[in-house]
Amino acid sequence: MKLIFCGTPQFAVPTLERLIKEGFPIELVVTNPDEPSGRGYKVKPSPVKELAERKALKVYQPAKLKDSAVQAFVSQFQLDAIVVVAYGHLIPRWMIDLPRLGCINLHASLLPKYRGAAPIAWSIVQGEQVTGVTTMRIDAGLDTGDILLQREEAIRDDDNTATLSARLTLLGADLMVETLRALECEAVVPRPQDSSLVSLAPMLNKEDGKIEWAQTAEEIARRVRGLYPWPGTYTRFRGKNLHLWAAQPATRSASEGSTPGALLIEQGRLFAVCGGATLLNVFELQLEGRKRLSARDFINGVRLTLGERFGE
Repeated sequence: MKLIFCGTPQFAVPTLERLIKEGFPIELVVTNPDEPSGRGYKVKPSPVKELAERKALKVYQPAKLKDSAVQAFVSQFQLDAIVVVAYGHLIPRWMIDLPRLGCINLHASLLPKYRGAAPIAWSIVQGEQVTGVTTMRIDAGLDTGDILLQREEAIRDDDNTATLSARLTLLGADLMVETLRALECEAVVPRPQDSSLVSLAPMLNKEDGKIEWAQTAEEIARRVRGLYPWPGTYTRFRGKNLHLWAAQPATRSASEGSTPGALLIEQGRLFAVCGGATLLNVFELQLEGRKRLSARDFINGVRLTLGERFGE
């Protein structure tokens, strides 16, 4: 089964590794152009490109897929399937129609739930207890194609986007291999997505990380976990931005009538009042222009005064 693999970030790497290990012929690896990264803005290849070059695979890095030159180059390959994992571009119709078995996408949710760019983050933020991975045959819509196979994965109470992603990427690699083998022997029946069950997972931006202290501690803690490591959650403190990197709901409630955002210190622990008189136990935070600190070190460093609160 001859393949083209399209992918860019670390999430796509295990699937490409598994396909290579299982002996699938990879005719071409398509990934994003190298981009500046880090403090020095040094141009770096994508994780997928790094793996492809180590394995001596042919790499192609078009800025966009709609160019006629891109179509002419890719169309020269005689393909059975195109595998797409977190590539970052909509697949055009000419590419969808190119391979014998279609373009097969790995999506990090149980479609039709959480269509879009950030399904792992939003599944945590929205309080899902179970998520998973889906292989689907790409069509002209955004994550709307027919479902091939799915596998579930529990969301743990301490999961953040990084930890959950690490498990889903391995689960997805196994599922993609299983899907391709099933397609080759016609052992899988594609099924349409149920439009009544659709939910969306739009691309994250920094504004998504702003904490609204009127929400409950559970809601805020899920946002802290779901938006870790990027874009992170933040509030205002003494006129500066303050990032919260780790927190969880406390087991007890605040006093009735406590102001959301108000800060409490108990035996070296830091609590913030949230909506519904709930309390958020803050473990790790970072004031603008400073390094990340434990709550205890933060308390000792800023010397909180009575009546101070987050959100100001």
